[in-house]
Amino acid sequence: MYRVYKALGLPLRGKVKKRLPSRVKEPLEVPENLNDTWSMDFVTDTLENKRRFRAFTIIDNCNREALHIEVDFSLPSNRVFWVLNDLVNRRGKPNKIRMDNGPEFIANITAVWSQMHDIEFTYIHPVKPTQNAFVERFNGTYRRGVIDKYIFENINQVREQTQDWMYDYNHHRPHDGLGRLSPIKYAEINSLGANSKRIKTINLSNIRNLNSSN
Repeated sequence: MYRVYKALGLPLRGKVKKRLPSRVKEPLEVPENLNDTWSMDFVTDTLENKRRFRAFTIIDNCNREALHIEVDFSLPSNRVFWVLNDLVNRRGKPNKIRMDNGPEFIANITAVWSQMHDIEFTYIHPVKPTQNAFVERFNGTYRRGVIDKYIFENINQVREQTQDWMYDYNHHRPHDGLGRLSPIKYAEINSLGANSKRIKTINLSNIRNLNSSN
């Protein structure tokens, strides 16, 4: 095509960059209820043979629970929304989802899916990853616990280790932001009607009492 244009003396058409729509600055807040706000992002690394793979991570901002981690060599937009459809069918839909401006999240299918499910998509500013701090922090924990910890020979090893780690993270790992509770334990208490402040206050008090008795 390049040779044809040059031979005919035609000017080459340059790629036109798209301007991102303006992003409304929305403070990062901890939802009082489960399934109110999800956050999603990507983590990238390589196998032992240097082949690149990606992990699509989704968490619930209320209790920091890892809802799903999809691992594969390629994760295009249609795969992202296949995962989201599965999550919505299993857990119900959130009110909103926070994300960055990655190509998978700003494709045309994004607006269609958001409107179809009546879920608000909240985009952070392009240079402000702290506006999605919950999932950024989670990705760091996941990277240290799995991706940077092992040398993987194939993609199935990444998937298996990810599933084992995610179960431990959700069921057993205490979080300072949850009053030293695991995400699942926090969710159990939250579902009984206790608000976040009361849950954390009660549990920290129990921990202090236990330490003093020892």
